[in-house]
Amino acid sequence: MALSRRTLLGLAAGVPVSAALAACGSSGPGKSGGATYWYLNGQPQEGVRASAVAAFNKAHPKEQIKDTTYQNDAYKTKIKTAIGAGRAPTIIWGWGGGTLRTYVEAGQVEDLTPWFEEHSEIKKGLFPSSFGAATVDGKIYAMPCEAVQPIILYYNRKVFDQVGVKPPESWDDIMALVPRFNAKGIAPFALGGQSRWTNMMWLEFLFDRIGGSQVFQAIIDGEKNAWNQPAAISALTKVQELVRAQGFVKGFSSITADSNADQALLYTGRAAMMLHGAWSYGIQQADGGDFVSSGGLGYMTFPPVEGGKGDPSDTVGNPAQYLSISSKASAEQKKTARDFFATGVLQEAEVKKWIDNGSVPIRLGTEKLLAASKSADFLKFTYDIASKAKVFAQSWDQALSPTAAETLLDNIVKLFQLSISPKQFADNLNAVTAK
Repeated sequence: MALSRRTLLGLAAGVPVSAALAACGSSGPGKSGGATYWYLNGQPQEGVRASAVAAFNKAHPKEQIKDTTYQNDAYKTKIKTAIGAGRAPTIIWGWGGGTLRTYVEAGQVEDLTPWFEEHSEIKKGLFPSSFGAATVDGKIYAMPCEAVQPIILYYNRKVFDQVGVKPPESWDDIMALVPRFNAKGIAPFALGGQSRWTNMMWLEFLFDRIGGSQVFQAIIDGEKNAWNQPAAISALTKVQELVRAQGFVKGFSSITADSNADQALLYTGRAAMMLHGAWSYGIQQADGGDFVSSGGLGYMTFPPVEGGKGDPSDTVGNPAQYLSISSKASAEQKKTARDFFATGVLQEAEVKKWIDNGSVPIRLGTEKLLAASKSADFLKFTYDIASKAKVFAQSWDQALSPTAAETLLDNIVKLFQLSISPKQFADNLNAVTAK
């Protein structure tokens, strides 16, 4: 799943990937000099990451980290290529899960289990739920970092008041709202569909709300025909019904989430609602003028589906972000990375910056800071979702293997474009996930 817009290093929307990567000017990991660290650009998240690196470099003049930023989709391509060629940065930023497993199986990342045993106080200071996606076959291969990021249903309060309707409490309510907003020339939902993973969030919730968390768990477990479960077919059918009802902004398939055009549709009132990650709050706060501060932004969990078996407390998204250490790095670079994990990640200044940006850092003991924030209500809402969810499912494109994830994302585009049926979608995915 993507986290932030792409604005720096010449990586504008529409630039071919090859040209975009060349624009980044990456130096690769090398075997000499300081450690290297690649991560996503786009404010406000980029500023927090950059500040953490700068603070570490200032405090450790003999241990320097060179950071390079990338747009989200470009980063996913770049990091796969670099790791496959044994040219990964010292510190590998990611989302854990299935992608991390492929790195582990290829021997490309360090086993951090002994390090966490020696630094047990660090592990005890982080959300316990953050370690699931960092663990492969009982061993820890990544340092959980940054913030918890459940997916949230946002809405524009002013637009709802203008049309004279209330936020949806069920899937039927969502479908009933669609013609009401369309009649007023307002898109029911903003969607950056060109980015693919944005469409995926709809399926993640519909699968859960209709059939419960066990539906996707069967897919993760590689069960035969798992995508053909009745609940799965029902979810796939419902999302196409929403597309046919013109539930999404016109031309959604050509809108990129990277440019934050979907965010702008919401805070300018051209769209009524948007399903997006918790990081969206900080973007709207930074870019939306007084939209957030004036109380224009509403937010809620995804509503239940009538007759569904899912627990309404369940959520999906990113339990954390993750940092791994390249096994190809030099001993000196690995030491710098470990020192960064110990003294540069989620320190007081960084924690405060995440909170100021409307994010809930995964470090325990921040309740008072959250309560004192100008975004206290949203932070409590996010904290409660993450802490009370009986199941916090990882984003599908990270939970699955990279190969399966790519097939998933390609077929999601076709599903939303109505070019394949739910059954065709299910058959195509069964072919890559069944063991």
